[in-house]
Amino acid sequence: MQRLKNKVALITGGSRGMGAAIAERLAQEGANVVITYVNNEEKAHGVVAKLRDIGAKAIAIKADNADPQAITSGVDATVAAFGQLDILVNNAGIFNPKPIEAVTLEDINQILNINVRAVVLASKAAAAYMKPGGRIISIGSNLAERAVMPGLSLYSLSKAALIGFTKGLARDLGQQGITVNIVHPGSTNTDMNPADGEYSDMQRNAMCIPQYAEPDDIAGVIAFIASEEGKCMTASELTIDGGANA
Repeated sequence: MQRLKNKVALITGGSRGMGAAIAERLAQEGANVVITYVNNEEKAHGVVAKLRDIGAKAIAIKADNADPQAITSGVDATVAAFGQLDILVNNAGIFNPKPIEAVTLEDINQILNINVRAVVLASKAAAAYMKPGGRIISIGSNLAERAVMPGLSLYSLSKAALIGFTKGLARDLGQQGITVNIVHPGSTNTDMNPADGEYSDMQRNAMCIPQYAEPDDIAGVIAFIASEEGKCMTASELTIDGGANA
């Protein structure tokens, strides 16, 4: 079933992990896909090749979320390539845990610029092109709702800020028929937090269902929100963390 046929999706940070899984799932659902990447051009083009094998039209754009111009240029380039933009997935972000006494001004600026400012800029740029039925979906974190250990103050701040932004933007764009939602993954089996990693047992012990999510699990939820079936869902938060925040 291709619920996203003739749609165009832009996924920031789509060259690996969760972003790559989201790109693949949206392509399987019929969307044409643009991914952004920062450093690993080879991986990005590998994802694009996979999407094309599925049958999607796909391109990769180098765009650093720390660079405001690169973000808006990535949105413009998507529309230039495909003539439209229907789905934006704000996936790119950084995780840099530190105790508050070790946090520097550079740390503050970096995480807020990449995790928050970039989402605002990409969403603003995308909304200008979107027609009724458009979808803006941001990747938050279950750590926005519950900081489970020391060192998360800045990261939790950045992801919690996206909750307020999602709700406000949903009000701004609702009359245009554009939905805005946020998905909060918990422990997900990626190279950044592998299910067999040093701290994985500790994370599983906090869950109701002691099992890491796979990137495909997150991607499936994104595909639902992006589809016609998600048309009445907006300003919503969906947490996928095995019940860790219960």
